[in-house]
Amino acid sequence: MDMMQYRLNFTLVWQFDGEMKGSKKINQSRIQIKKKALILNAAERVFARYGFSGSRLTQIAQEAGLPKSNILYYFNSKENLYRNLCQDILENWLSAIGDISESSEPNEALRKYIEAKMELSIQRPDASRVFAMEIISGAPVIGDYLANELKSWVDNHALIFQAWQKRGELAEVSPHHVFFAIWAVTQTYADFETQIKLVLGDQHLGSSEYSRAVKSVTQIILYGLSPR
Repeated sequence: MDMMQYRLNFTLVWQFDGEMKGSKKINQSRIQIKKKALILNAAERVFARYGFSGSRLTQIAQEAGLPKSNILYYFNSKENLYRNLCQDILENWLSAIGDISESSEPNEALRKYIEAKMELSIQRPDASRVFAMEIISGAPVIGDYLANELKSWVDNHALIFQAWQKRGELAEVSPHHVFFAIWAVTQTYADFETQIKLVLGDQHLGSSEYSRAVKSVTQIILYGLSPR
């Protein structure tokens, strides 16, 4: 074998070996992402049932179908797991607003946000219950996150609301309290699901009743925000 052929073979082997290692890393990363998601989903169900204080890592491990050591590998403590879950819930809710800007049409932007928040309450009710319990308890674990990241998010979006108000496209009301109202109304369908079902005399919020709820909530909020 001449030197050129040797170099070529070596390069091909090195590239193939590098691709194999890269592929293993990608597969490993995918497995880790799936495991973390599995643990977070299980934690969401357990924390929603028992709260932070009443939940145990062994319960979460059993719910996830994994050994407790796996939970501690990805999240080094119950508090760390709980904090990650709360941040995931909040980021999921906040991303529902989409990419709005001062040039967005207010009614359309808010309608989409309300619909997305209603959908999250129906599809992920345990997330809302976990968050509600944390807030009712005085936000002992994620208080700093709320006072910094969440406050910054609301303040920034309030500037967009103010721009709409200056153009006369939105009623002169506090943007911060608009967010509080939207969160309160949409999350009611998760936090007070039992009450809603009992009052409606139905065991589940069927598609027709759900559509009626979304339409009603959207109309109430948008009517209140219409400039007079």
